[in-house]
Amino acid sequence: MCKGLAALPATCLRSAKDMKHRLGFLLPKAETLSDHSSTSIKKDKTGATHRVNYKEVKEWSESFLKLISHKRGLVTFTEFLQSEYSEENIMFWLACEEYRKCKSPAKLASKAKKIFNEYIAVEAPKEVNLESHIRDKTRKNILEPTSSSFDEAQNKIQTLMQKDSYPRFLKSKIYLDLVNQTQARS
Repeated sequence: MCKGLAALPATCLRSAKDMKHRLGFLLPKAETLSDHSSTSIKKDKTGATHRVNYKEVKEWSESFLKLISHKRGLVTFTEFLQSEYSEENIMFWLACEEYRKCKSPAKLASKAKKIFNEYIAVEAPKEVNLESHIRDKTRKNILEPTSSSFDEAQNKIQTLMQKDSYPRFLKSKIYLDLVNQTQARS
């Protein structure tokens, strides 16, 4: 009987993940934004619609932090990362932001372990690309967790997105179509 992925050596799994990332362009893409109404028009909890406007969309190109601090910018960037099969980076970054807000020491410990096991541990389900020394330092940090336990790892992933994913996002069909669509409405 098949024992699943757990039966494979760690080196095979790492190689498979590397191959998936390198050959990801061959995999079928999730439906992106061919109909941009999902991104340009959002509904709030009351059901009211809010359109993203041209000025907001153009501001996203000024800096990565402006993009991810804007609610609709974050949603659009996340959709872009999903289309590239690298949404684990923004999901980890958001988990760290949420973790930092936690005030209860008891909850910090359980949240830290969950984040580490989901994103940082070798062969984690949504493993982010971190150097081994940062991974080891973070592992030590969560033994006695503080609100800053993930700061170095989060900063590394933020830098990676800023230098790698963000420039590709600004050149992507998702973003450029949204710019054109919102400009046509203004």
